Amino acid sequence: MEKRSIQRGRPAGTKTFDAVPAKAFGAAVAALRTEDGIAQETLALMTGIERSHMGKIERGLHAPTLVLILRIAKAMGRSAGELMLETEARLPSSWEDAGSASAAPAKSKNSAE
Repeated sequence: MEKRSIQRGRPAGTKTFDAVPAKAFGAAVAALRTEDGIAQETLALMTGIERSHMGKIERGLHAPTLVLILRIAKAMGRSAGELMLETEARLPSSWEDAGSASAAPAKSKNSAE
């Protein structure tokens, strides 16, 4: 029996960037940042990234890695879970993902009614 070789990278046909959750995350960060009275440049410095990169994250042009999400949350004095809840709340109801990320908020909204 032959051993199959492991191929690195994403499977063919998968997307490497989805603008909808990136924009929702960026909007959540921007809203919480302004609510806390933190300047974008200050948050970027506290996070350890360039201000221009923080701007791209807030505009939904870049999707941050898990490590960066954790660093942003820590710099804001919040949990990553709090940022994710804000992000999920900002996702449009029409957005669908194979992981059913949009289904979880819909269930919780229906159960609250």
